[in-house]
Amino acid sequence: MSDREYDIVLYGATGFVGALTAQYLATAAGDARIALAGRSTERLLAVRETLPAAAQSWDLITADASEPSSLAAMAASTRVVITTVGPYLRYGLPLVAACAAAGTDYADLTGEPLFVRKAIDLHHKQAVDTGARIVHACGFDSIPSDMTVFALYRQAERDGAGALGDTNYVVRSFAGGMSGGTIASMTELAREAATDPEARRLLNDPYTLSPDRGAEPELGGQSDARWRRGREIAPELDGYWVGAFAMAIPNSRIVRRSNALLDYAYGRRFCYAEQMSLGKSVLAPVAAAMATGGNVAAVELGGRFLNRVPRGALERILPKPGTGPSEQTRENGHYTVETYTTTTTGARYVARMSQKGDPGYKATSVLLGESGLALALDRDALPDLHGVLTPAAAMGDALLARFPAAGVSLDVTKLA
Repeated sequence: MSDREYDIVLYGATGFVGALTAQYLATAAGDARIALAGRSTERLLAVRETLPAAAQSWDLITADASEPSSLAAMAASTRVVITTVGPYLRYGLPLVAACAAAGTDYADLTGEPLFVRKAIDLHHKQAVDTGARIVHACGFDSIPSDMTVFALYRQAERDGAGALGDTNYVVRSFAGGMSGGTIASMTELAREAATDPEARRLLNDPYTLSPDRGAEPELGGQSDARWRRGREIAPELDGYWVGAFAMAIPNSRIVRRSNALLDYAYGRRFCYAEQMSLGKSVLAPVAAAMATGGNVAAVELGGRFLNRVPRGALERILPKPGTGPSEQTRENGHYTVETYTTTTTGARYVARMSQKGDPGYKATSVLLGESGLALALDRDALPDLHGVLTPAAAMGDALLARFPAAGVSLDVTKLA
């Protein structure tokens, strides 16, 4: 890797989240060698002109998902490719292929389990052979999920408290919008699930991203469509109601893949679910039930509806990829999540993670930028794992160490 021209190439830099990631790297990357990549040199120039002086010397690379040779040349020039170009199910696999072939590390923002499954099936073995780390889900989906569980595991390990058992992720507060790219990704996912029985089966399997499905335990209580009282998760949530979290399906599959890739370090009886808090009011149980019902309907019925609507008509209505909210809205956003676990010795812990900034935009650009920097600059601190990986399996302790300076708060507390 020492002979590569760049440390990081940011592909999709002209998109909304891509431009935010470029801005973050311009302030956080120090002396890292960075290039911006996309389809239009003119638009790349426009993005670069908005960046601080230190970034004005960054090179510009023209590359297009429809031209594999341009992706191959880009991948061969750098240690790491960061990509914000989605929907990944439609556009992402050629770049994964290029990075796997070149032995180049890769980080993306996907929340699409079917795309990750295809990347595993098509390119995991080659990436292992070439030494590439293909790291999916490096934004709000799914780093808070993946890294809070990893932090719980590390603390329980230090305390000699046993393996993780029943573990629940709860979104406690959230303010922000959903990006056009995320909506496009969810639309593609729903369309495919509606027309392909195998895709539906994969989405319904809690271990769909497992490296060895037959080795996984058959555990109950891992529903992605659950509403219940908070005290069923932890006494600290007494009085609250929780319902299904919209991104539980992709996030939970990433977390379970991390456990398997780490040789079941979390435990063979690790049981995981995700929820969102709907408060304590008299209407909270109704809101929890509606959130859960809406989540089920979106998965089961959304794709059937979408496939009856012409793609062009739908694209005229929905927010477009590359679009996003105002700077004020991005700055006013925030999130806080709590992940509770009970270990095999009966010890209870909670990991709290929070960030300022809209989760899908500003916060995500920080998480993606730090993932790329960890892969490029912290190589001696990374686990000796290669192939199609998750944030926890690929970067683990190195990413945790980067969080404080990036304004990401993640603390683990022993409750009992």
